[in-house]
Amino acid sequence: MYYRKGIRFLKDKETQYHTNQPQEEKTFRVVRICSEVKKTDELPEEGPSFSSPRKCYKRPKLVSELDDFDSEVVRRTVYEFYDRGEYPTSQLIFNAVKSKINYSGKITSIQRLLKNLKFSYKKCSDGRKFLMERNDIVALRCKFLREICTMRKNKDSRPIVYLDETWVNQNHSRSVAWQHNTNMVGPKIPIGKGGRLIVVHAGCAKYGFIPNSKLVFRSNTGNSTDYHSQMNSELFKSWFTQMLNNLEEPSVIIMDNASYHSTLIDNYPKSNAKKADVQEWLTKKNIKFSPLETLAELKMRVKALIPNEKKYELDQLALEMGHEVIRLPPYHCQYNPIELIWAQVKGQVAKNNKTFKMCDIERLTHEALDSVTQHDWEKCVRHAEELQDKDNEKEIMRDAVLEPIILTLLPDDSDWDDSDDEENAE
Repeated sequence: MYYRKGIRFLKDKETQYHTNQPQEEKTFRVVRICSEVKKTDELPEEGPSFSSPRKCYKRPKLVSELDDFDSEVVRRTVYEFYDRGEYPTSQLIFNAVKSKINYSGKITSIQRLLKNLKFSYKKCSDGRKFLMERNDIVALRCKFLREICTMRKNKDSRPIVYLDETWVNQNHSRSVAWQHNTNMVGPKIPIGKGGRLIVVHAGCAKYGFIPNSKLVFRSNTGNSTDYHSQMNSELFKSWFTQMLNNLEEPSVIIMDNASYHSTLIDNYPKSNAKKADVQEWLTKKNIKFSPLETLAELKMRVKALIPNEKKYELDQLALEMGHEVIRLPPYHCQYNPIELIWAQVKGQVAKNNKTFKMCDIERLTHEALDSVTQHDWEKCVRHAEELQDKDNEKEIMRDAVLEPIILTLLPDDSDWDDSDDEENAE
């Protein structure tokens, strides 16, 4: 009886629900409605009130979540205002970015993007607000540029090896093609992205791709929006160790700060750790504490033992094998020339992908990786080095530009809610 009442109400109110969902979600809705009807003793005259089934998908934010290269365009646009001694506002940044990358979002999307890039709207010396990048990001960028540029200036003979991961979707293809205005004839591309391949590799200008260091495997969950979720520290450490063994001479290794790259030598209790776990960790470290101490007091003991500079497991592993690791600053993929190599590989796969089958995509990916030459690496590395040298010079000059503008930055100075009023007053 309850089932029939639920089905009857579902038919009467079917316009209130999405009818294009997968079959398993439709079944889930019927079961939900039947269970809710069963909870009521009598069916009201106007019919029962049912809650909407929970959505099982995450919609990507297309205008505020740009790829790494377009995000770097936004960052450089802000710093162009710095270099001209101008105040960057949301409207000015929006106009500049729109002309550079044909940005389709609105000013509010630009503000969310800037916050994702660790920019804040802060007060400066004359009371006006000034868009400033987070200080720790700036410090890490300056440190990286100084180290890498000093190595080249001193003519360090060690090869600089760049590594990274990327992905190739099963339905990866060209997005545009020449077509007649009156006849929309073209290749039929399947809907969705399909399965996914994860690619890990390393290379340098001296050798090209490091021999026997290619790792290509199929992702277990093709619906994931981020390929980083398919990697883990054990898998990457195994590949990293093999890559180090394939290096012919002591090298400098450049990599980013992904979580699976950054396993600490000594794992300290997290901020959400339980009291028993913190006590166990302190006991293993032979740190004396009173059983009467609260969790907050124990965490202060842990905090006092954490070194100022983090020591990573992979950095120590490379050092023991005669190599040095230098970390890229967060959100600065443009300093890694392998990103340009990935673009070349994906372009070749998109050009030759005609069957949209996973086995063919895997074959095309291997062929595209094998076709990358040492000359290709030399060009990409040369471009990245020119960018590094140029930004290093700008960082030195930028202090003189920003010093008369910024006096004191307080943690609570950032306020995006009234940024429109500040900008309109200008």
